[in-house]
Amino acid sequence: MSALRAFMRSRRVRDFALITGGVLVTAFGLDAFLIPNRLAAGGVSGLATIVHYVALPVADLPVGVVMLALNTALLVVAWRARGWRYLARTVYGTVALSVAVDLGALVVRPLATNDPLLAALYGGAVTGLGLGIVFKAGGNTGGTDIIAQLLARRVSLGIGQLMLLADAFVMVLAAFAFGPTLALYGIVAVFVGGAVIDVVQEGLSVNKAAYIISDASEKVADAILSELGRGATAFRARGLYTGADREVIFTVVSRRELDPLKSLVRSVDPTAFVIITDVHEVLGEGFGKFER
Repeated sequence: MSALRAFMRSRRVRDFALITGGVLVTAFGLDAFLIPNRLAAGGVSGLATIVHYVALPVADLPVGVVMLALNTALLVVAWRARGWRYLARTVYGTVALSVAVDLGALVVRPLATNDPLLAALYGGAVTGLGLGIVFKAGGNTGGTDIIAQLLARRVSLGIGQLMLLADAFVMVLAAFAFGPTLALYGIVAVFVGGAVIDVVQEGLSVNKAAYIISDASEKVADAILSELGRGATAFRARGLYTGADREVIFTVVSRRELDPLKSLVRSVDPTAFVIITDVHEVLGEGFGKFER
């Protein structure tokens, strides 16, 4: 019994559950917003949407089946180039998403069918949320990232640039198949989806990092430690204009502690130079915990 409990709490089971949940969310976004509105939001799902509607007068090819066929071809190429270990992370997500899209099409009601902009915004957001969950759990749903990873070894472009080119190719096909207006709405969905994926993976910017350069660095650091109750780290630095050696104080605070930090620095050294940046995720004492 204890062994079963430990297995159910293991990271592998948790990741499997998250990938499954992310796949279901992605499939809902496709079935409710993108596919019924002919919005090809890049990737294999967008290409499968184009094939589905272009072939409709001749044969009713389900989008999920087309996605699976396209991804299978890509997976075969990936297997020959990278081996089985690479495929193990991708096969489940690829098959699960294809099945979920076709099963979901039977029960999910199309939404925003009279407003393509609303469909693009919500479709991009929902599919981005689902894919972000899948990626966060270490999963993959196949598609253009397979093409990008395979081509990255042969051309002098990064994976992100290659994925953008692959999505652009799908957008061009969508312009010919559905017209330029729907293709432009598809681009909106791509950018919204990408932004949501980044938020899911990196988190919202709720913390702030501050770099403080001051002649009274010791007093500033003591005030941060005693009055804010936050840790701080000192870096040795040299001003290139003056040639003087100084200490740079680095600290991370919550958003609500930002104004007290600035007031504290101003009270100690009004001439201090302060740089404040967004921090998407902080792990360690006083902030988030490392996942097991």
